[in-house]
Amino acid sequence: MVLKKSGGKIGKGFKKFWFLLWEDNSIKGWIFSMIFLFIFIKFIFFPVLNFATGTSLPLAIVESCSMYHQGNVFSNFNNWFGRHDAKYQGFDISKDKFGDFWFKRGFSKGDILFLIKASPEKLKVGDVIAFISGNKKTPVIHRIIKIEEENGIRTFTTIGDNNDQMLVPGNNVAGIDEREIKQEQLVGKAVFRIAPYLGWLKLIFFEGLKSESERGTCKEN
Repeated sequence: MVLKKSGGKIGKGFKKFWFLLWEDNSIKGWIFSMIFLFIFIKFIFFPVLNFATGTSLPLAIVESCSMYHQGNVFSNFNNWFGRHDAKYQGFDISKDKFGDFWFKRGFSKGDILFLIKASPEKLKVGDVIAFISGNKKTPVIHRIIKIEEENGIRTFTTIGDNNDQMLVPGNNVAGIDEREIKQEQLVGKAVFRIAPYLGWLKLIFFEGLKSESERGTCKEN
């Protein structure tokens, strides 16, 4: 008898919870739904996603144009590489080799990327990684163009597809040092683009805080 009463109370409580969450169209129901979604996303969804992917940044909004290709998802790879091939000649990266890379058409500011753990021993030239560098408050997401190994320790050199800077000391862009990136600087490896431009829903609120050269939509250098 006691168990039946307890079960009945639980059932009524669940029905009330379900009604507030999905069916109550009042302000009270709306506020309850928003609070529930916030708690679920912050304390359940993201912790589970972090554990499953092995990285603290499984979803990343692209905040710059450093990996942009003209046309973004509709870019013409052959034309793009023809304009940028000189940048890769010194690293023995041909058009055919680049064509086999992940994100061979790059990605744009505002795109949302899905990342997994960047295992140093599994990374290869052409992979796109997120890493901490220089004075940047958020991770940089660029392509590996060179890997060196000494005593079993690997270091990585990257460059943005849309950046033309020479990789030499003292000539870095926006405080980013892309030479000899150490394993402890790695945050994750980008594996696919979830939603082109959807990240602008967040970025638009921070555009005014950026320098004039970093604002607005992308163009190819």
